[in-house]
Amino acid sequence: MTDSAPLQIVCPACNAVNRVPGHRLGDRPVCGKCRSPLLGGHPVNATDQNFSRFIEKSDLPVVVDFWATWCGPCQQFAPVFSQVSGEMATNAVFVKVDTQANQQAAAQYQIRSIPTLMIFHRGRELARLSGALPKPQFQQWLHQQLASTQAV
Repeated sequence: MTDSAPLQIVCPACNAVNRVPGHRLGDRPVCGKCRSPLLGGHPVNATDQNFSRFIEKSDLPVVVDFWATWCGPCQQFAPVFSQVSGEMATNAVFVKVDTQANQQAAAQYQIRSIPTLMIFHRGRELARLSGALPKPQFQQWLHQQLASTQAV
């Protein structure tokens, strides 16, 4: 992303909304409030209390993994989600929602099977996919979906 227009990014530590110039995303920006990294290169664990803030306030696309601790495919997919999160940290915000602990968010988005992957951009759902994917297919799906946001 070479645009210098400021982007809103929600801090994964304190949930403050920060404005970061697009061309500075690769410079490891930190939160103006708590000084935590804004794009840490790993998924953010969201809760019922802060999930909507990530979805509605982030100018970067938000990739969400709805999962549960008891779900075998979810456990198998977790390292893939984490790896891709690190590789694409300046292209999207990666969020995990434990559906067992955060039933309100799961119900709001009508999560019927897990893992369910969703992509949001500026509060709007762009894509949804149920089931775990191998890394190459996950990356391909992401690139296809994110192309419409000019994020990749």
